[in-house]
Amino acid sequence: MSSFWSRFGKRAESSVADPNLVISVQGLTRTFGKFTAVADVSLDVRSGEIFGILGPNGAGKSTTIRMLCGIIKPSRGQGTVVGIDLLRQPERVKQHVGYMTQRFSLYEDLTVRENLEFYAGIYNVPYRRRGEVLDQAIERAGLEAFRRRVTGELSGGWKQRVALACATLHQPSLLVLDEPTANVDPVSRRAFWSRIHAVAAGGTAVLLTTHYMDEAERCHRVAFVARGQLLDIGTPAELVARRGLEVTELVASDAKQAESALSGLAGVEDLVRYGDVLRVTTRGIQRPLDVVKALLESQAIGVLRAESRLAGVEDAFISMLSPQERVAMGGAT
Repeated sequence: MSSFWSRFGKRAESSVADPNLVISVQGLTRTFGKFTAVADVSLDVRSGEIFGILGPNGAGKSTTIRMLCGIIKPSRGQGTVVGIDLLRQPERVKQHVGYMTQRFSLYEDLTVRENLEFYAGIYNVPYRRRGEVLDQAIERAGLEAFRRRVTGELSGGWKQRVALACATLHQPSLLVLDEPTANVDPVSRRAFWSRIHAVAAGGTAVLLTTHYMDEAERCHRVAFVARGQLLDIGTPAELVARRGLEVTELVASDAKQAESALSGLAGVEDLVRYGDVLRVTTRGIQRPLDVVKALLESQAIGVLRAESRLAGVEDAFISMLSPQERVAMGGAT
């Protein structure tokens, strides 16, 4: 999909090496005094790609995307966003980016259409085309019945639709979403993701941060971040495969005693109890299901049910975190 500006006369710069490369940065670092919020982050994002950044609170997710949007300047590093030099011309980057935060940042005392009109002015949408552009944005977002409603009267899910419509009003080359579904109900989250995939299918690159593992699995590629550092990057399947994890789920006659016994088993990466069910994540153990059952039975702990499960993105990510980070992540997920 061509950008709004390319269709109406103001063309966005593109990368000479790869016109589909929307983000290409190397060694991005941001310090605040002696504190390093983001250290040496390098990544590429292409047109039509949904790229997720997953990490616990304080991992540097928001700082990273603010650098990529031109909102704050990197302390070190280099790169381009929409073909524009991020260090030399950060203000120019903003005109080609749609940005939506987890907090509803629109004017609640304005109607839906008035909010859209306000953002049309911010993004310099040509006045002669403004009415058509607003009508198309309202239709795409399914907001026809709410165009004259005061935005503050809408539910959280509908407010989110308005915010997304404003962020994509100028059909940006890059859509950036900072934990956009943090306070949204499951039904609205599903509808939101349907819209995100439609935006990406049209050629827009989507970069988002999230705490939710199921959202990470909906991305084309994901970056794991913690302590301001990039831990790994790849498709969800690649990230899981690289960790080499195996998962056993079981129900024991005494869940608490079983948890205590398994916590000392070499090769256990993670051990979580959900009611009567124990989920045991292991690495480097041959036939872990048999090993786990044998250990419990040797200590006279009955195994009522045990079966192997496929490891997922959550298992891969948790295995890379410190105990303190796992606690922080647990509070967010």
